[in-house]
Amino acid sequence: PTGVDLKRCARCRQVFYCGAECQKAAWKGHKKTCAPRLPLEQVFDIVSAAHDADDWRGVIKWEGRMEELLKRQTDAGCNWTLSAFVKAKELGRESTGSSEHARSVIQLEERRVEILGKMQHFRDQGGALCTIADRFFLLGRTRDAATYFNRARDLGAAHGFFSIECRACLGLASLAMFEERHEEALELYRNALAAAPLNEEDTTSYERTALNHLTRALVVTHGLDELEPLVPRYRDAAKAETRRRGCLCYDELQSLLSAAQFHEARGCPQEAEREVRALLDLLRENRARVQDMLGVCQPMLSEASGQLQILDPETGNQELIESWALELAKLRS
Repeated sequence: PTGVDLKRCARCRQVFYCGAECQKAAWKGHKKTCAPRLPLEQVFDIVSAAHDADDWRGVIKWEGRMEELLKRQTDAGCNWTLSAFVKAKELGRESTGSSEHARSVIQLEERRVEILGKMQHFRDQGGALCTIADRFFLLGRTRDAATYFNRARDLGAAHGFFSIECRACLGLASLAMFEERHEEALELYRNALAAAPLNEEDTTSYERTALNHLTRALVVTHGLDELEPLVPRYRDAAKAETRRRGCLCYDELQSLLSAAQFHEARGCPQEAEREVRALLDLLRENRARVQDMLGVCQPMLSEASGQLQILDPETGNQELIESWALELAKLRS
């Protein structure tokens, strides 16, 4: 209100309030970023430690000081700081499923694109373009997503980065699937899978991602002959990644669902049920890990719930449906 003597938050000194009641009403939102007023060097050390520990809340807490940090840093330092906040927002999105984190990632990555271009770090710039496209797709802004995926693909082609071309092709294929341009999508997925061994980065990651998308697309289009050898290949790749990480990876869950969908499409409900039971066992054995990545797993879990409804009742899947519902309740509690 006009004429009111505004008071600063005594803890962070960054936000103003007209009185104690206003401050109390705003605390639920402000507490996420409210942090003591510390010297910038100390803030940077705290953010670095939280970043290294994957403590996304510990990074986001200092978002109010980010601009001050950026003003004091070189281009390389700005890129690191922006990357740290992007990683924190991504971990926050995976944990909470909040679209607000996706919007923040777009803004941060657009700043990184400009800085990385000045530094001529074109592979990282292409990665940032793909991340922006992914988040636009997540928000339903498909035209913007296509624009950024195409920019990334052109950049990868111009500088010989197969990893960027592959990631952009996967994104464009997903857009095509979403818009029901199935043949175009399948061709893009096949090209990405064939190009995976050429990537200058971790080839297994691109192979898993391409297998994930191609198997799901073939389920939708009923390309069962092509799908049959890919189901065990995807499963093996997912298990290898779980062993490498020492903890469950998302692809191992998705590979079981893809196998269940394949068997159901072939008219083999008992084999489909076996895969769903294996998926349920994996959720039970790794409940804490699944809860950590619940934001990412949510669409897959919903899809798996739908799968249960089409299994043959003669296989006795009512007990399985009830067990599945109980496990989902525990995951979301």
